[in-house]
Order: sequence, then C-alpha cells, then structure tokens
Amino acid sequence: MSIFLDSDSVVIVQGITGGEGSKHTALMLAAGTNVVGGVNARKAGTTVTHGDKELPVFATVQEAMEKTGANVSVAFVPPAFSKDAAIEAIDARIPLLVIITEGIPVQDTAELWAHAQTVGGTRIIGPNCPGIITPGVALAGITPATITQSGPIGLVSKSGTLTYQMMFELRDIGFSSAIGIGGDPIVGTTHIDALEAFQNDPDTKAIVMIGEIGGDAEERAAEFIKAHVTKPVVGYVAGFTAPEGKTMGHAGAIVSGSAGTAQAKKEALEAAGVKVGKTPSEAAALMREVMAAL
Repeated sequence: MSIFLDSDSVVIVQGITGGEGSKHTALMLAAGTNVVGGVNARKAGTTVTHGDKELPVFATVQEAMEKTGANVSVAFVPPAFSKDAAIEAIDARIPLLVIITEGIPVQDTAELWAHAQTVGGTRIIGPNCPGIITPGVALAGITPATITQSGPIGLVSKSGTLTYQMMFELRDIGFSSAIGIGGDPIVGTTHIDALEAFQNDPDTKAIVMIGEIGGDAEERAAEFIKAHVTKPVVGYVAGFTAPEGKTMGHAGAIVSGSAGTAQAKKEALEAAGVKVGKTPSEAAALMREVMAAL
C-alpha cells in the first residue's frame, strides 16, 4: 500500500521540455513511474524521447488528461509562471498536483491554494518540495529512487535533503511512501494530511515526521498525533543549533518568540508521545528501536 501515489498513477509533466523537467522525467521513468506525456503550450504537437519511450507534448493539462488518462501532474515551471500552471491543472481537476518549483511568491501560492479549495478535486503537494515516492512503484518529483526500498515506514518531511538522508539511513527497512511537503509558509499538503493518510494505510506500521524551526505546523501535528494517531511516530526537528533571531534558508523557518523554536516543537511532540531525535541519525536509531519492538 501507499499514500497518494501508487501503481495506478498516470503522470504528466508540466514543463517537460525544460532542463529540469526533462532530466527528472528521465529519472521518474527509470524509477518505474508511468509517465505518459507533458505540457508546454509553445511546443504542443511535438514529442520528447527518453530511451525507447516517445512522450507527446500537449497544449494544456486538460488535453493531456483527455488523451492519456493522466491523474497526476508534476510541475517544473519557473516561479513567475507557476501560479498559472497550477491553476490550469486545478481547473482540469487533476487529482494530484506536485509543484517542485522553489521561489514562488507566497501571495501566488495563497491564490492558487484558495483557487484549489474553491474548485475542489485536486490534492497539491508543495511547492518547493521533492514530491512523493512510493519505492519500487512510482516517483512524482525529484527524490532519488535508488536510495531505499519498499517497506513499512511512512515518512513526511518539510526538508528535501533530510528526506533523502532518512530514507538512506533506514534503507534496509524501507518505506511505504515518503512525502516531502516543502518548507514554504503555505503548502498544499501538511504534516497532518500525511499523518492521517499513513494512519489509514494498513501497510504503514510506523511514521517518521521531519520538521524544522518556524511556524507552528509541528505543534499542530503534535495535537493531531495525540488525538488521532495510534501508530508509533518518531520525529526530528531541524534547527536546534540555529542562531537566535536569524532567518534561515526555508521561507517557513521564521521564529517568533519561543513559538517555532526547535526546543518548543520537540517538547510539543514529546508531549504527544513522539520520540524525537536531536539529529537525523538519532531519529533513525529511534525508529530502528521502534521497528524492533513491533
């Protein structure tokens, strides 16, 4: 089993003809993903070739869905055009939209998210994220597909690189799905969304949740875990050594008073029964203990 992405996922790539879109289309295909085409209005009617696969380029997401049966779009579109690309996918009612792009203005994300709520029918992952992978089955995004295997751990993370590290450290146990939700202040899929999906997935036996300083997403996730999650959860919060008062790399990493600090998040998670590591490796070791006890 998996969450949000499985063997029935049929993927198109918005921006398939660009450098990043082309490179990661090849990697998604290599991971076993059923990529069936792409979207670029200026190059509609052409094809792109990856190995022995010739993929058609469509003018719109709507056309791509009608012609291929696509139910997932992965968007590699420059920040200035990302809002329009997302709204196009939302209006076509694609069930899953993964926005990889970094640097989308927060107002644009707020507008496209509000539009998605109005239209309905589309789950958004991202922006500024590595996407989602169900190891051995499908990849929608940029997560390296060769660093882990299928297994019983669910992973949700704000950070791309920490997603990869955790997957690698626990590669011998493996993951049901790993989802990078992105580090921007506004993201489409939250920790809570992923926790709920993992809780409902019978093949996910334990969950790793990676957060970072700033905002209150982890505190809210802790409340949700306390009320609704019966599976063991291990956490890690990036930013224990961050200098006080300094704005860090991710747009969401803005600390206000004691709220949003790594220590405050750690305490909130531990109060909800989550075991929290102070380093990624310590969190991985805690998960090994959890799995050994199951």
